[in-house]
Amino acid sequence: MCYTQSRFKALLSACVLSLIATAGWSQQPSLRWLGTLGGNRSEAWGVSADGSVVVGRVFNAAGQWRAFRWTASGGMQDLGTLGGNWSAAFGVSADGAVVVGWSFIAAGGYRAFRWTALGGMQNLGTLGGPESMAYGVSADGSVVVGDARNAEWHYRAFRRAASGGMQDLGTLGGYWSGANSVSADGSVVVGWARNAEWLYNDRAFRWTAAGGMQDLGTLPGYDMSYASDVSADGAVVVGWARNAAGHRRAFRWTASGGMQDLGTLGGCCSEAYGVSADGSVVVGEADKVGGQMRASRWTASGGMEDLNTTYASLLTDGSTLIEAYAISPDGRYIVGWGYNAGRREAFLLDTGFPRRGDVDRNGCVDDADLLRLLFEFGGNGYRNEDLNWDGTVDDADLLIVLFNFGSGC
Repeated sequence: MCYTQSRFKALLSACVLSLIATAGWSQQPSLRWLGTLGGNRSEAWGVSADGSVVVGRVFNAAGQWRAFRWTASGGMQDLGTLGGNWSAAFGVSADGAVVVGWSFIAAGGYRAFRWTALGGMQNLGTLGGPESMAYGVSADGSVVVGDARNAEWHYRAFRRAASGGMQDLGTLGGYWSGANSVSADGSVVVGWARNAEWLYNDRAFRWTAAGGMQDLGTLPGYDMSYASDVSADGAVVVGWARNAAGHRRAFRWTASGGMQDLGTLGGCCSEAYGVSADGSVVVGEADKVGGQMRASRWTASGGMEDLNTTYASLLTDGSTLIEAYAISPDGRYIVGWGYNAGRREAFLLDTGFPRRGDVDRNGCVDDADLLRLLFEFGGNGYRNEDLNWDGTVDDADLLIVLFNFGSGC
């Protein structure tokens, strides 16, 4: 690669800034309890690509749910409301700058919102009815998905791009639907929709502009499923479906393999809530033999594991991880809620893997990672080579590899 003198100076300056920014990052697993805003509970529902920003909902001193945005340097920030008393955040952009969720308004009812530091909380409106909620956002923060009531007061899945209003994504033949997540580029939406067979016959769906709403089916023996999250490229969908015994089971869906039951921790039930960008790591909750619900992680090689067992050394004073709601694109950071010091509290789990700059995920940042990134240099699209998940493989990603070169080797 050749650089002009000015380009080299700019890159060198960026190197210094990147070194400062990453100097405090540890490669060892760690667990942070995120606290509250004076109340007795909090829950984390979303995490930025580098694990530096966490969003969710928290009780304040008055016992009201409030949307929060947490950073290591600033702690937990109350994002306010749209005039009412309650709000909650469920999704965050890859860089942590855009937060989405819902808030009550002064006149009553609730509205989907999109929050930024400069613009504050923006009311996204409805589909003609009284209410709406936002649950997912694209990597760059431009596309928001959720559900909203239409003029007939039916909940409908919506997709809202920066340049337009809410788009009703329809149903599978019934009256209601809802969207829970969107692919990194905003083109694939997943959620649930009712079909025409029965009043409460909900099905997981995958929507694209070209193909519309696709029914992802169910597990054998029952007729209900629900999609929670989707991989960066939209190819892998996770959620839960009822099995023949009527129990909820976490699933992972692909076009070639269909719906795969991910199992449990020995109990009856499990649910999947989040998936890594490449679709290889799934997080959620699963029951143990005695019925205890525990935060879980699934991989093809390791199957379903209890995060409390894997990271037991990080848990003190009887703390327990109950549900894992989201995972960072690289699979390193997991957020959710558990019990800490006797209260329900949001957590941020840094698993320590993959190491920063470890493109091929083998635990060593070396020539193979550098070459893989260089071959993709200048390319667009969200992928493992796009280490900061901004949609482009560029200098910023190269610097991450260079400053972590040799780590773990």
